[in-house]
Amino acid sequence: MPEISRETESRQPRILITGRAGQLGQELQRVFRNSGSIVAVDREEADLADPDQIRALVRYAAPDVILNAAAYTAVDRAEEEIEQAQALNARAPRILAEEALARNALLVHYSTDYVFDGSKSLPWTEEDAPSPLNVYGITKLEGEQAIQQTGGRYLIFRTSWIYGHHGQNFLLTMLRLACERERLTIVDDQFGAPTSSIALARATHSIVTEVLAGCFGDTEKWAGLYQMTCAGSTSWFGFAQALFARASARLGIKAPEIVPIDSAEYPAKVRRPRNSVLSNERLHERFGVQLPDWQIALDEVIEVLANAK
Repeated sequence: MPEISRETESRQPRILITGRAGQLGQELQRVFRNSGSIVAVDREEADLADPDQIRALVRYAAPDVILNAAAYTAVDRAEEEIEQAQALNARAPRILAEEALARNALLVHYSTDYVFDGSKSLPWTEEDAPSPLNVYGITKLEGEQAIQQTGGRYLIFRTSWIYGHHGQNFLLTMLRLACERERLTIVDDQFGAPTSSIALARATHSIVTEVLAGCFGDTEKWAGLYQMTCAGSTSWFGFAQALFARASARLGIKAPEIVPIDSAEYPAKVRRPRNSVLSNERLHERFGVQLPDWQIALDEVIEVLANAK
């Protein structure tokens, strides 16, 4: 096992975080930093496409909690790199679930709104039948199912439109393009809930802390699939409007002209769901957790970027 990042071991529980360099992985490390001994890995330390490396990693880290923030997220490229997408999104979660079950660890895994086809007009619930439109969605659904079939102490959080102040995401791409172009065309007929990595990690910490404290009773009373997004919804165009208004005021970035377009006008290789809005009712009923409205979460991310200047 190669050398990996391990924080001070003076506390329990032991926490393994995968995808440490990603936008969510970085936030998970921040919010859990005082909650136990953390082992955080990325692809340089452990290749999650290799089953043997996954098993060796878990046995080395000996975690009480596994936070799986690693995934194959290149939606267009997944159509050509099917094996890689399956390895990271489907097979790796299954192996992590098996290893977690063997040591009675808590596995937290993140899935996606892309398991749905977007045809429903109302918010999607956990009871709705998945019908993914692309390889990315198919493999993420396979990961969900593999964990559920394995069983044990697990939480699957299905989320959407993740962004933050680091990593690769829509917000940072828009801010970069604003410095390069005077005019941008943005899709205005796909709807979802932009969810900040800050809000997602914070909610995860709240739930995991209380699960470990036994606040929700036996495993069968809380283990399962839950949807976790910021409240409210907008289109990609609406998201761009909101972030540029804030970026102009707080970051001094000159907002480009943004033009709404239909999905058919956007040169994408694969279909994406028109309606990605997820119901968070089950999450709130079970854990009492509600993420902030997406605009409030956006204010927080812009403020972080402003303070970093």
